[in-house]
Amino acid sequence: MKGSAAKIQMTSLDDLFGGSAPQADGDQIQEIPLSDLHPFKDHPFHVVDDEKMQEMAESVAQYGVLVPGIVRPRSEGGYEIVAGHRRKRASELAGKDTMPVIVRDMDDDEATIIMVDSNLQREKILPSEKAFAYRMRLEAINRKAGRPTKCNLTPVVSEKGSRTNEQLAAQVGESREQIRRYIRLTELVPRLLVLVDKEKLPLRPAVEISYLPLDEQELLYDVIIDKSFGAPSMEQAKKLREYGERTELTTSLIIDILSDEKPTPFKITLKKKCLSQYFPKDYTQQQMENVIFSLLETWKLQQKGALPNDHDG
Repeated sequence: MKGSAAKIQMTSLDDLFGGSAPQADGDQIQEIPLSDLHPFKDHPFHVVDDEKMQEMAESVAQYGVLVPGIVRPRSEGGYEIVAGHRRKRASELAGKDTMPVIVRDMDDDEATIIMVDSNLQREKILPSEKAFAYRMRLEAINRKAGRPTKCNLTPVVSEKGSRTNEQLAAQVGESREQIRRYIRLTELVPRLLVLVDKEKLPLRPAVEISYLPLDEQELLYDVIIDKSFGAPSMEQAKKLREYGERTELTTSLIIDILSDEKPTPFKITLKKKCLSQYFPKDYTQQQMENVIFSLLETWKLQQKGALPNDHDG
């Protein structure tokens, strides 16, 4: 592969270690045993032992963790990781016993916002990760804006004068509608959400399907996988939702809906040798087609009774 050296992009330390840790005056970096570091509750981001993780582990083995994590004390002992889950895993793979972290006292909402923001800097984020991260962050900023209900996704006007979903949209670079779509994915059963992550179920149809009851979503998954149907198109997903609002979806009804938008290809081939006996030799293909369609049009009108049929008694 050719290219100038100026176009070569090196992975920055911030990217390598999941984003730099915001530091306030007086923050002290401490070496904490890995056994005392516990994952964030309902952490929405996956920590995977892939090629990137192996690169990180090799770097940690050689240089150590260059960007400290952020943790907060747990009432039951030890510390909850707010930012640094991948760094902890890399440290484990590198054979380390401790990891540098910044210990901060923060409430649940502050911790949630920092946790989500630090992970959204990653280069590749799965739809399911965005879905739960956006939901957790919107719930957190809604509570901080004065809506105390724990699970409330209705946007509210914050002290800054803008709605909380508008703030989130500006911060993550997505439209409000796209954020709404991602959050709807949290209503999918896990097996369907996996299909979205694997790009086997597009986002927009998945959003429509998320309005189905969970048991009907499970039926749909079984039809897609066991009956070898492809993922529903947008029109099929809308039909599933419409039917689901009127009646109970069954396996047979789901199959009917998915079959309706995917008819078996229909093709008729007329060989020139067979047609030539009905037309003068100097007729072009276009002339033949014109005669055939003219006769078909006459036949169609006869079937509707608009023209008399010579064979009627």
